[in-house]
This record gives sequence, C-alpha cells and structure tokens, in this order.
Amino acid sequence: MPLTEINFDGIVGPSHNYAGLSFGNVASMGHAGQVSRPRSAALEGIDKMRANLALGLAQGIFLPHPRPHRGWLARLGTSIEEAEPTIAANAMSASPMWAANAATVSPAPDTADRKCHLTVANLRTMPHRSLEWRSTLSQLLVAFRDGAYFQVHPPVPPAFGDEGAANHMRLASGHAEPGLEIFVYGVSGGAFPARQHVEASKAIARLHLLDPGRTVFVQQSEAAIAAGAFHNDVVAVSNERVLFAHEQAFADKQRLLDACQTNVPGFEYVEVAAAEVPLEDAVKSYLFNAQLVSSPDGEMTLVVPTEARETASVWRWIERHLAGNGPIRRVEVVDVRESMANGGGPACLRLRVVADPATIDPRFLADEARLDRIADVVRQHWPEQIAHDALQRPELIADVERARSALLDTLGLSELASA
Repeated sequence: MPLTEINFDGIVGPSHNYAGLSFGNVASMGHAGQVSRPRSAALEGIDKMRANLALGLAQGIFLPHPRPHRGWLARLGTSIEEAEPTIAANAMSASPMWAANAATVSPAPDTADRKCHLTVANLRTMPHRSLEWRSTLSQLLVAFRDGAYFQVHPPVPPAFGDEGAANHMRLASGHAEPGLEIFVYGVSGGAFPARQHVEASKAIARLHLLDPGRTVFVQQSEAAIAAGAFHNDVVAVSNERVLFAHEQAFADKQRLLDACQTNVPGFEYVEVAAAEVPLEDAVKSYLFNAQLVSSPDGEMTLVVPTEARETASVWRWIERHLAGNGPIRRVEVVDVRESMANGGGPACLRLRVVADPATIDPRFLADEARLDRIADVVRQHWPEQIAHDALQRPELIADVERARSALLDTLGLSELASA
C-alpha cells in the first residue's frame, strides 16, 4: 500500500467574518469588527492548494460547516434572528476552515492495529469552535469510511480540552516507517488560556494504540502561550526527520530533543533563536505556522505566509539560515491574508493525513479541475464582503446557506447538507 502525505485544506466558508471570538489569538482579537472578504478568503485558500499541487503534493479538501449553526442555537432556546449578537457571531463562525484543528491523526505504521486513526477534536475552550465536532465527525466518517484502513474516533470528553493536530507532531524517517508522535500540551500562559490538556493527549495516544516508547508528551512554554502562541503550531512544525521550532517553544526542550535523537534516525533540529526572532515576531509573522513539506524530488520546502516576508527579523533569519543551508532547501510564499487576519496561517488551514489516496473517498481529493469547479462556485455564490453588524441580516443568512448548498451539489456531497 503506497502511503502518501495528503494535505486536507478547509475550504473557507461563505460566513467568514471578523468577530474576534478567539481569546489568546492576537490576530483574531486585533481584527475584531473589521469588514471581511469571504470570496477573496476562499480564493486565497484555493490558490494555496494549487501551489501545493504545483509542488507535486497530494491535496484533499474539507467542507465548510452549516452556518448559521441552527441546531446549536435551538439547543440554546433561540434562533439566528433572535439571538444576542455574541451568540449569533458564534453560530456564524467560519472557523472550521482551520482544518489543523479538525482531528489528531496517527498513521498506520504507528498504531498497533496498523490502521490510520483519527480522533475528532472537541475544541471545548472556545464556544464558537466547540460546536464544530459533530460536522467534522460526519465528514471524516464519509471521507475515511473504509474500516480496513481507518478508525475514526469521536472526541475525548470535553472536560479535557483537545485542539487536534495543531498540538501534535510526528517525526519519522519515511511514511512507511514507525514514527515518534509528539503531543504538546499547555498548563498556563499568563492572561491567555492553555487550550490543550495533557489528559486529552494521553487519551488520544491510548485510543490510537500507540507504542508508549515512541510517544512523548511535552509542555508548551508559558512564554509562548503568553505571546499569543495559542497552539503549538504557531511556534513549531515538523516534517520527516526535521523539527523546526522557536527557541522558546517548549518548557523542557532538552527532554524532547533527547527523545527525538533516540527514536528518529538522522533527526535534525532547526532552531530559531529568540535573540534573532523574538516570540512576538514569530507569532505576528506565523513563521512556524507554515507548511513544512517534501516534494517528490525530495526537496524540503517551507511554505510561509506573505507576513513572514514583511517581518524584518523573520525574513532576515530566513535569508541567513534557510533555502540551501541545512535540511530545508526551499522557501515558498503564499498569500492567505484573510485567514491570517482571523488568526490562521498556512498550517492552520490543513490537516496532514498519511494514507493511500486510493482508500479515501475520492470526492475529498483535489486536482486542478476540481479546484476550478470549487473556485467557480465561490466566485458565483460567496459574499464579497461581510460587516460584523450584518451577521443577523436575513439576506446574508440566505446567501450563506445557498452558497454552501451549491458547493455540496457541485462536489456530489449533498448527503452532508445537514451535517
């Protein structure tokens, strides 16, 4: 079975707006109340997927969730028309676009039953994200329905916060080789909450039947959380045998590096010193919230947002240390400004799954032709702009619901209309 890394990107939904709902996410809070551009946001995401295809990578998609979330509102005894503005904003959030929070994924070589395991994240820390898991579960059960190859788990109990792959990394010498799975949890971060609980991480490791000897739990540093690194993927990213991280990413860096050296042949660590790139610049630029990928020619590429090029300390570090110096041979820049303004960079938009593409429902896999069809729907149906005070207007709500329905029809996934 040819195992391949597939990047599943969330299609930016038609209700994309700036409500500033994510406490601890500096960009989200800083852009609260501004006018969003859902059509541009979705097209930016599609262009990023095209760039991945151009690198020779396998590409998948996840769908926007139903918005407004009428079922959630009904359980609160209200409706989108009558809800208080903050409740309405939660129900209209397009946050499922950040697929890195959809689930935690353990490839088959790491699990005792040799199946790829996926556990849906409960996202219980933020109200607007906590209502995502049912729709995410519905999609995963369709996309990865073949029980011979996949095991899809519902979320761990919400008493323990789980944010999915944004706090999970894997190092391995090859897709078919057993890897070291790294679960990063938080304890505190000054005024900002730590979203990933160690109990959730340990539960997922047990559910995924991981080898305890090849599983490590490491605490995110309090300084990183306090600086706005609400997820580990804002300060660290891994690919194959390479860990790329900020000097202040982890509370006990040496213990993690020792585990990597022991379990990953040829392990390489690329560190960005705080003296060269302060945590605040790393968070602002999303240098680490990048896609670190390997193209078929074996060249490792770091896909960064335009904000990395526009942050002086970050781009200076890249020019001095990357693109030919060490394991990361190439740097590509993508424009995802609409997502960045709401707090999510290139890595936030994708969930990595190592699997044989032939075992996945093909409707969730993308090529240029399918991206063309998605882009046509976006141009025709996605709102051009959304003002924050317009979220409860009947015309906008109708447009948002029609847009998602048109996308499902185009992709042949109407069975997920109510999911």
